[in-house]
Amino acid sequence: MQSLQEKASERSGVDPNDAFAIDETNLFEKLGLQTFINLSTNFYNRFAWFQKELSPIYFFNMEGSLGATAAYITPPWSAAVLGPCVNGMLCTPATLFFYLLNVVYDDEEEWFRSIFSNSSKEDAIRNQYEFFVQRMGGPPLYSQRKGHPALIGRHRPFPVTHKAAERWLHHMQLALDSATDIDEDSKIKMMNFFRHTAFFLVAGDELKNQNQAVACKHASNKPAAA
Repeated sequence: MQSLQEKASERSGVDPNDAFAIDETNLFEKLGLQTFINLSTNFYNRFAWFQKELSPIYFFNMEGSLGATAAYITPPWSAAVLGPCVNGMLCTPATLFFYLLNVVYDDEEEWFRSIFSNSSKEDAIRNQYEFFVQRMGGPPLYSQRKGHPALIGRHRPFPVTHKAAERWLHHMQLALDSATDIDEDSKIKMMNFFRHTAFFLVAGDELKNQNQAVACKHASNKPAAA
């Protein structure tokens, strides 16, 4: 019979050696606490650029910190800056680049949004970055506040399906892609770990109706080797 680790590798396509390459370097010492806070914040509140044509009536001049012309519109967008913008391109007066907020909590898939419906966004961000810090060589912030991570047990109430795992990984990949404070090698190691862990939980979902304890290397808070 396959172990959950073997099932996770089979379903994720990630070899265990690659999944746990995060233990070869202390990523917390390398990246720092703020980087993990930023990553989890971007996972839930990712800023995404879009382009939208608006009538010039929406625009007015305002000298900001960048000396650019700004325009403000109503939610779900925040603010947009006109003038020198993406890749040095000069925005035309009829072009707006804006931020899309609350990416996970406003996900287009209702079934995915429902997974997060019983927790505040602030709590979700903190839970996530504290677990990442703890697992990747930092202090046991998560366990000090909430006890053992017990990933399978804590995810037991949720529909941890292949589809849900892929949707979570989609958002995490975009958050990593937008992270300018994480080097490419660390991004690869982290994504391999995230993917393997997601499908470890999918495999563990089969144990929902069984009273079984499962050794979970994914939740170990043993500091990584420096």
